[in-house]
Amino acid sequence: MPWLPITIVLSLAAIVSTSAIAYVKSTSKPKNPIPPSIVIDRVFVDKSDRVLKLMSDGKAIKSYRIALGGSPVGHKQQEGDQRTPVGVYTLDYKNENSIAHRSIHISYPNTADKAYAKKLGVNAGGDIMIHGQMNGFGYLALFNQRRDWTDGCIAVTNDAMDEIMAAVKLGTPIEIVE
Repeated sequence: MPWLPITIVLSLAAIVSTSAIAYVKSTSKPKNPIPPSIVIDRVFVDKSDRVLKLMSDGKAIKSYRIALGGSPVGHKQQEGDQRTPVGVYTLDYKNENSIAHRSIHISYPNTADKAYAKKLGVNAGGDIMIHGQMNGFGYLALFNQRRDWTDGCIAVTNDAMDEIMAAVKLGTPIEIVE
């Protein structure tokens, strides 16, 4: 069984190198941080292109690749449908103690969302956030951001989440389109 020691050594090397890469990334500064003088006045999300843009005076200042829920097409209609809402909402609070690496809450459901869910006889759901990777799994962002894995939230890398948290003020509108 000479392959067993080789497999163990290769596995350990992969774990050590992944940890080293994660450490270097966590201690490095963003390449192009958003200057504090730029006011982000809108967040724009295009679900079909899987992109989140920070906007100022109609210009995209920074763009990020996003992951969505497991059933991303269409407007969120009820709790558990794994969809991200479509429409204009507000970023209304920040959570530094999230189950993911930081998060900003999106004001879903609004009055129309609640009324529609009531008409259907279902719970509209809530807790829709922009957030980083699940705590302890930031090193998997390279893989996670290539698939839809949330329950309806908008996921970015941890570095992106740090930039977004610093740049976006509470009360900023977020427009989410199909």
